[in-house]
Order: sequence, then structure tokens, then C-alpha cells
Amino acid sequence: MRIDMHTHAFHDKIAEKAIKHLVNHYKHLAAGTGIKEDLISFLDKARIDKSVVLCAATVPEQVVPANDWAIALSENPRFIPFGTVHPNYPDWEKELERLKKHGIKGIKFHPDFQGFHLDSKIMFPIYEAIAGKFVVTFHIGDVHHPDINPSSPQKFANVLKNFPSLTAIAAHFGGYAHWQWVKESLSKLNFYMDTSSSLKFIPDQLLKEILNTFPEDFFLFGSDYPLGDPVTEIKLLEEKAKFSDAKIERLLQRGAKLLELH
Repeated sequence: MRIDMHTHAFHDKIAEKAIKHLVNHYKHLAAGTGIKEDLISFLDKARIDKSVVLCAATVPEQVVPANDWAIALSENPRFIPFGTVHPNYPDWEKELERLKKHGIKGIKFHPDFQGFHLDSKIMFPIYEAIAGKFVVTFHIGDVHHPDINPSSPQKFANVLKNFPSLTAIAAHFGGYAHWQWVKESLSKLNFYMDTSSSLKFIPDQLLKEILNTFPEDFFLFGSDYPLGDPVTEIKLLEEKAKFSDAKIERLLQRGAKLLELH
């Protein structure tokens, strides 16, 4: 089963606004519209069976509606939605129980958009509650230096050292625009990293160093739809990362094993 481990889909009413926000923040055009039917069309073109659909509540008030959306998406067999919690949402434990009850397999955190430092101690009770129960995807990296950026490979390393039982995925090859710190910060730790929103931007030498430093089974395929197109990302894995067809196929199928899908 081929899985795209990093996509986003929005309700029709907010999709256009969400796309504008992403484009303004990351300064490059979106490949898709962000609505679920469009995502399915992109998956079909790439011959991908399912996609993990990620969301992150930027304010506490968004937690319940965002998770309602995730639960609704889970009714479509093409989607594996991850839920969300926010450190300032008082009933986050109850939300985790609700997500587990509805079969949600993972949680997404985006510290930059959610307004906390990834390794802040306010998050420690949440990480402890998630460990062993959910897969957790972390947005890592941004244009700011790691010292001031809410998410960074260094902060992710601190989380892993404090919570080694977390089944954690570092998005964007371990840190969007922070690739130069990935090797030194994360090379001795146990986690996964996805390939999303990186191959167009990462310098060739840094990409080579990351691929040579970490075991093959650390890597998961991610397109970051609607910003990315899975067909294009697969082609970049072949052309820029020099992945063979067999290696690309293993990458695409690794997420199914992680999520225990058959």
C-alpha cells in the first residue's frame, strides 16, 4: 500500500483562505486547491492509495472543530487523518480520548503556527500522554535561526531525549531551511522524517549528507499537498535524491507499516 504521509485538506468554506495563508507564509505557489476531492485526484495521478491528512489548531478554540473535521475525513477510505491538540486547550486529555475512540492514529503539531516552543515544558504532559498511543508528526524548521524559531532540529532533539518512546516524525527532512543542523542534532536519535517541502529547496550536498547519515527506514514519503504535488515529489526523489524505483517504492510503502495498515 502506497501512502503519502504529509498532506492537508480543508473544508470547502475555508480552503481558499487556508491556501492564501500558506502561500503568503512559505512564499511559493500551491499545486492544488486544498479540498478533499482535489487531493484524491492528485493521489490518483501518483498512484497513491491513501494519504495522511494533517491539521493543527492554531488557537484553543479550533481544537474541537478541527478534530470534528479529522473524524469526518476518517470515513473516507483514502484518508488517514491526524488530530490536533493545543497546550492552552484545558480539555486536551478528553480530546485525545475522543480521537482514540474514533480510531484516529496520529497527532500533528506545528509550533510556529500554534504559538509554543516545541520543547517547552508546557508540552511535556501532552507528549507523555501521546507516547505509545499515537504517531505524532512535528513541523520542524523555518526561515528563522534555530535559536529563535519555535521549531528546530535542536528543539526536536530535546523532545526525543525527554520522551524516547514517542513515535515521532520530523517533517521536511528534519527541518525546513534548517537542514544544515539536522545531522549534528538528530543523528543519534530514533525517529522518522518525511520528505515533504524540501527537495526543491535543499542544497544537493546537505541532501546527500542527510541521506547518508540516517538509515533508509527512517524516511517516509510526504508531498505536502496542496503546496506540493506527489507526482513532482516522486520525480524529484528520482532525479535529485537519485533514488531507484525500488527505493522509491519502499519509501512509499513504509508508512503503511508504521500505521499498521495492510
